[in-house]
Amino acid sequence: MNRMANDRNALEIYPGLATSDGAGVRLTRYIGSPQLDHLDPFLLLDFFQSDNPDDYIAGFPSHPHRGFETVTYLLAGRVRHEDNAGHAGVIETGGIQWMSAGRGIVHSEMPEQEAGRLAGFQLWVNLPAAKKMAAPRYQEFSSSEIPVESRTQEVEIRVIAGHTSFGTQGPVRDVSTHPIYLDIALPPGQSFCEPVPPDYAAFVFVIDGPLQICGRTAKEDMLTAARQLATLGTGDRVHLVAENSPARCLLICGQPLKEPIARYGPFVMNTREEVLQAAHDFQSGKF
Repeated sequence: MNRMANDRNALEIYPGLATSDGAGVRLTRYIGSPQLDHLDPFLLLDFFQSDNPDDYIAGFPSHPHRGFETVTYLLAGRVRHEDNAGHAGVIETGGIQWMSAGRGIVHSEMPEQEAGRLAGFQLWVNLPAAKKMAAPRYQEFSSSEIPVESRTQEVEIRVIAGHTSFGTQGPVRDVSTHPIYLDIALPPGQSFCEPVPPDYAAFVFVIDGPLQICGRTAKEDMLTAARQLATLGTGDRVHLVAENSPARCLLICGQPLKEPIARYGPFVMNTREEVLQAAHDFQSGKF
């Protein structure tokens, strides 16, 4: 195995916390939980998956956001979104929506289906203080608009944000934290190696596993199972290996903001006073 002294070890493995949100959507929370409050600049990561409509049909009726970005990535199903500024659309299987709430938006996210499997992720990414009051904006891309990079031994990477060492650029651009968002599929026994900026926060979410996160030495290797999240330590390369079955994971990295975080529900600012102002502005109809 091609080990390097700068491989990022897995620090902790998180099984997630079963919970519900919106109008009762059942999901598992990995970031934004008592086990992992945040991983600067990432504030929340939820995974939802069910083929029982009772688990998701109520959806996420109209609710506000200010001060951060919401990222919705669907593995299966369809979700319709609408906001108070007249923007609407449908996210379908394999599609991504990267929404910057900025100074404030009220939107809804409702399943566009009454049966079948719905699965996907919602990630919250913090905004720097200088952009928390910027105008809201969207970046939306269908599955066919996300480039797929093929490497040797049939390893495939869907590049959603950032770029790979092979030069593939994701469609999501101009994000303050300069994220890398990759969906990686590995056949049995195959490996994936990719350099990442050494100052970035990074984690791996295993969709299908098991998946081995290789450390600097064999003793530091960590085997992660499906539906587990692993935070990564220092270094400038990520090295993953599938075991005796196919594996699939998300590799997500971002530049830490290193700013104070004041959060209350759907508002994430830098001070308590700014959060209180956000709540007042929403109640006053200024979003």
